[in-house]
Amino acid sequence: MINPSASGWIDKFFTKLKLSEHTVSETEDSYYQKLRDTGFIYGHIISFNTPFEIKSKGWFKEEISKIALLNALYSIFSLTNNEKQPSDFIEQANLFYKEMHPEGFSLFKKIVPKNTPSLTLEKIIDERVQTNDNIINKNFSHLVTNALLFIDVLAFRQYLIQGQIPEKYLKKIEETIVNIVILALKIKNNKSQYDDLLIKLFEASIRYSKFSKKENITLETLELDYFTAELEKKYLIDIAGMALWSDGIIENNESYFLHTLANSLFIEDDFVTLSISSTDSFISKHRKEIPYFNYSNPVKHFYDQTTKSVITLISRNKSRLIKEIVQSKELMLLLAHSTHRDLDEKEKKKVKKQLLDICKTVPSLTIFLLPGGSLLLPLLIKFIPKLLPSAFNENLEIDD
Repeated sequence: MINPSASGWIDKFFTKLKLSEHTVSETEDSYYQKLRDTGFIYGHIISFNTPFEIKSKGWFKEEISKIALLNALYSIFSLTNNEKQPSDFIEQANLFYKEMHPEGFSLFKKIVPKNTPSLTLEKIIDERVQTNDNIINKNFSHLVTNALLFIDVLAFRQYLIQGQIPEKYLKKIEETIVNIVILALKIKNNKSQYDDLLIKLFEASIRYSKFSKKENITLETLELDYFTAELEKKYLIDIAGMALWSDGIIENNESYFLHTLANSLFIEDDFVTLSISSTDSFISKHRKEIPYFNYSNPVKHFYDQTTKSVITLISRNKSRLIKEIVQSKELMLLLAHSTHRDLDEKEKKKVKKQLLDICKTVPSLTIFLLPGGSLLLPLLIKFIPKLLPSAFNENLEIDD
């Protein structure tokens, strides 16, 4: 089983891939369609386009995004270079990211020189899929930030073809995406509560340029002829379609905008029809799971998302938690009491202090020690008794 949070997951991925049994036979068109079906283009990944099954139930969003980004990068490497050797791919990917973020960039300060190439790439990908440092904000910006991960794939393709990332390429594609979204939202008949949020999320998600809202933007002023690759053009159309979908309806003038955009990019109308259909089908089916479309009640959404995260963390570290907790009889008694009465302030402080001490000893639980992590601690306290019933039932019997 691959664990994207454990060191060595990239090597394990390629071991499971069994490259000798597969040949490079995809086209860019089929590659893009399959990638869109996984949700990678939309920033909400539901599956992986891999020849072997990857079970991601219980994974965090960042863990799913790690596998998806690695697979998307490797697939474009295989497709562009007609090559499938993992060591060559890893070397090229590391060189690509080093050029994207030259020496002095904070990410590379964190990478130990003695790391193997695959471990270095693991650390880079881990950094790339992070949404925000702040625990509370990250659930709300996840969709757009990870939708923009496809920029990495497009830039990597350019790097493989030209031997370098074209000057100002990253800045140009980010600015174009944001401006296309602004244009798309301007022509909407039915404004929704999500429109302003979408712009803010895109603004917060750009990495290579400072966002500045320009007046009188038109498709002509965007200089779309800069983009010559089919993958770039299709991505721009799909992003525009995703922005227009926010009210659940693509009006005639909105459809016309997408067709005009496609015409400016020299993309056939058939792709626009397919884009509208694919976007509608995907978002309609997965809307309830996509953070962006659940922003109307941010408090509830935050609680739902963090609750799932806490349960996952506890489940993964269940045996370690039991071992640490049973060593403290006082903590056992207090947690047991918490299942049938409210603890007083003094008791709550004791529980908080002892649990934080335990979190310091379990690497995966250090999330509760980060800024904002204290807000999650009540969830940890609440779900420990539910997930560890035997230990606490025995303790209740002792107490009685």
